[in-house]
Amino acid sequence: MAARKKTYETAFKRLEEITDKLENQSLGLEESLSLFQEGIQLYRQCHEKLTKAEETLTVVLSESDLETTKSFQNEMEDA
Repeated sequence: MAARKKTYETAFKRLEEITDKLENQSLGLEESLSLFQEGIQLYRQCHEKLTKAEETLTVVLSESDLETTKSFQNEMEDA
């Protein structure tokens, strides 16, 4: 089952639901595999959206002549 493109928030919420199900419920092999595959697709969508957002922020900061000492990713890791 292919996951449709969703907003970041919707995809992330669904990914959290899938993670919870996989971690806390006794599921059959087929259902677990199906949820895992959907989760991978959602992860890729979220990662793609975050990467695009980071690129946009980098351009905006660059065009604004704002100096940054850390990359956006380092800022997120420090949070």
